[in-house]
Amino acid sequence: MGIAGPARPARVALAAVAGVATVVLAAPALAHVQVNADKPQAGARDVTLTFTGEAESNRAGINSERVVLPPAITPEQVRLAKAPFGWRLSHNPDGFTVAGPALRVGQDAVFAVTVAQLPSDATELPFKTLETYGDGRVDRWIEIPEAGKPAPANPAPVLKLKPATPVPTSASPTPTSAAAAPSSAAPNAIHRPTGSDNATVTNLLWILLIAVAVAAAAIGASVLRRRRR
Repeated sequence: MGIAGPARPARVALAAVAGVATVVLAAPALAHVQVNADKPQAGARDVTLTFTGEAESNRAGINSERVVLPPAITPEQVRLAKAPFGWRLSHNPDGFTVAGPALRVGQDAVFAVTVAQLPSDATELPFKTLETYGDGRVDRWIEIPEAGKPAPANPAPVLKLKPATPVPTSASPTPTSAAAAPSSAAPNAIHRPTGSDNATVTNLLWILLIAVAVAAAAIGASVLRRRRR
């Protein structure tokens, strides 16, 4: 009897723990939508965003994911990269929808889109998502988490971004060789005669001497003719 006394409270405690565990395991898991990027950097181009919508219903499969884009991204910038078999992308005024035949119960909806360019001045991008099941159930993951506040019950997927790569500034133009070096045709440049210049002067002198000799001979002949007369 000395052992039976304390064993009764122990059995009660174990039964209570088992009951709590049963309640926790029976409660539906908190589902949400996640988003990841292959290039999570502000200003990046041709970025692939992969969304994972966790299945929460135990009665129907997911058949639609409607995503509301941040204001800096337009629907025309988005194209489908990957989706479950038979799913297609359609553009909405504020985003896009990827939908098709309902997935099997419990299967997550995984799809990817390519965005032409992310905004260059953003640090994070929220993607509000409406997840629809084949039986008409809609889970609205549209609440934006805020720093310093408790996590919302239905958080929207948020993509964190690295800062944009700084754009290098163009260096000031350096003076060209033509501008830096003095011009050979400057007015105060000294011209030094070359060999061709000397030959030209010599030829001119010979021509001048021959012309003088011819003129002198003509004059002399004229004087002789006058004397003879």
